[in-house]
Amino acid sequence: MRTTVDIPDPVYRQLKARAALQGCSVKQLILRGVEAELQGKKESGRRVVLPLVETKRPGRLRLTNAQIDEILFP
Repeated sequence: MRTTVDIPDPVYRQLKARAALQGCSVKQLILRGVEAELQGKKESGRRVVLPLVETKRPGRLRLTNAQIDEILFP
């Protein structure tokens, strides 16, 4: 069955990037999410590794959205 869903641009960009990182299509990733939701599955519990961003003044890091995107999606 076909359906239409409005996804905000920033969310879609994240979705597309996640699909690319996982080596699948956006459609496949959405279907997996819907199936997991319907089956009541929780997140896999995988450990997330965040990038380290060094600063000369700890606690004082000001990044623009563009800089954050560049760090997360080089």
